[in-house]
Formats: sequence, C-alpha cells, structure tokens
Amino acid sequence: QAQLVESGGGLVHTGGSLRLSCAASAISFSRNDMAWYRQAPGKERELVATITSSGGTTNYADSVSGRFTISRDNAKNTVYLQMNSLKTEDTAVYYCNGRWSKWKWGQGTQVIVSS
Repeated sequence: QAQLVESGGGLVHTGGSLRLSCAASAISFSRNDMAWYRQAPGKERELVATITSSGGTTNYADSVSGRFTISRDNAKNTVYLQMNSLKTEDTAVYYCNGRWSKWKWGQGTQVIVSS
C-alpha cells in the first residue's frame, strides 16, 4: 500500500529555515512528478512546489518563489522542501503527494512560523 511520510516541521521565528522531507513507499516514485502542498488553518490545501520525475524542472507558487527549493533523491524515494526566509503566512501543515497521480495523503508535518 502506498505510503507518504512527511517530517521536518517545527516552530521557527520569522526569517528562519526548515527542511522538510517526504519518504515514499510502494509507489513508482522515480516515474512520477512530485509536489509539496500546504493547508493553513481555515483554508483549502494549496500547491506549493512541483518537481518532475527526473528532478530537472521545478515550479513554485508565487508566494514561495525565491525562498523555497524543492528537490528529490530517487535512490531514496524521498522529496525535500528547503524553506528559507520563512514568514508567518507560511504557517501550515505541509504534505507531499504526486503532482498528477494522487495517493493517500500522509499525516503531514506542521510548520509554525512565529514573529
């Protein structure tokens, strides 16, 4: 059964950094474009960043462009999100999943940015 396990969240001050990880199992990870999503309290889940199967192309939401970097290690079936210059509006639960294919959502990892 497909499984996505996110980790690396925490509490940071504005301007700080975090690196999120998402380990995937039982999926054809290296064949799939992947993405990070986030859901803030009272808001719908939104797309944050995407990466193609080879890792050659990435795209970002305007709100995080220039601050976040998505990457992947196909040998480890893991996708990462490096988050720098964090803002209070980045506070959310962060999830990974396929960009096009969707598997059961993981538990996510909570990111809280305090001023």
